[in-house]
Amino acid sequence: MNLNFRFAIISDLHIALPQTIWEHPGRFHLVEVSILALEFVLTKLEPLDLDFLLIPGDLTQHGEPENHRWLADRLSKLPYPAYVIPGNHDLVEQSATDRSIGANEFASYYQKLGYDADRLYYSQILLPGVRLIGLNSIFFDAQGKQISMGRVDDEQMDWLRETLAAAAGEMVLVMIHHNVIEHLPGQTLSPMGRRYMLQNASDLLDLLQNSGVQLLFTGHLHVQDIAQHQNISEITTGSLVSYPHPYRILELWQNERGDRQLNVESGRVTHLPGWEDLQHFSKEWMGDRSQPFMTQLLTQPPLSLTPASAAKLVPDLRYFWAAIANGDPTFSFPQFPAPINQYFSRFSATDSEGNPRLIDNSTVIFL
Repeated sequence: MNLNFRFAIISDLHIALPQTIWEHPGRFHLVEVSILALEFVLTKLEPLDLDFLLIPGDLTQHGEPENHRWLADRLSKLPYPAYVIPGNHDLVEQSATDRSIGANEFASYYQKLGYDADRLYYSQILLPGVRLIGLNSIFFDAQGKQISMGRVDDEQMDWLRETLAAAAGEMVLVMIHHNVIEHLPGQTLSPMGRRYMLQNASDLLDLLQNSGVQLLFTGHLHVQDIAQHQNISEITTGSLVSYPHPYRILELWQNERGDRQLNVESGRVTHLPGWEDLQHFSKEWMGDRSQPFMTQLLTQPPLSLTPASAAKLVPDLRYFWAAIANGDPTFSFPQFPAPINQYFSRFSATDSEGNPRLIDNSTVIFL
């Protein structure tokens, strides 16, 4: 089987029509640019002869039906197929509210965008010998409220086991909103980080590993990062509406010997009408809102600083999360006490010897 195909990823679109935008003083998302930014990227993708587009969740600002309708209509007009899955912002509660759709409605909005049944997960043939599995990681408690971590429920896991067994011999790509592999040091253990993780990640990883799946595509965390677990690579893509407003273009090659490689390149939305220097504005927007986030990080385990001690360090960490979001970060805070500097150095994109390991935006993954 000779494979050679090109595709793109745009994640966490948070589409918000102007009349639906609602304000929150601490939000990092520039939802005001969501539609303009999407059109910018689609224009960049137009001449690339793509085979398909992946969008791993958070399609809308907060699950509003008019935003879901607008996006589904826009994606249906593309010259290549697009595939979506729900994110936590798309299914805010299990049942519909006066603002957002219910879980049982989602698939009906995205027929022919991956979904061909009422359930929230699917399997589709992308190309001969290549299959996409779109999973749902949004999980609700007995009261119909969304839990903070993601979860692939038992019924879906059983379906996935059967689907992977039937797909033996095919190349399988898996798309899911929540992170399955850690993208930050200690993410699973951190009160702030684990809400972006899949609760039963180890079960899913074992199943994928045993089935020969090598590529996972996620969103949710709003960062550019590629993480690996054994021979599985998880490519998470930052949000279209927060710094650095990224998107990815990927190309898979297979040579005559059957060796495969995935070339990953990333682009940025650099400017938009009315936002001529979007990158600078967006980075400052994130920095302006960083104080509560960084204070929480400093005062929670493992650092557990007092609020007074944290307040002295926060100004130097104004762009910490922006650097994480941009991918391939390097951190050194020699002015901090040594244990705290060492803690933040762990977030640097370096190898075991401390050398830069620049793989988050542009890399080649050998499969």
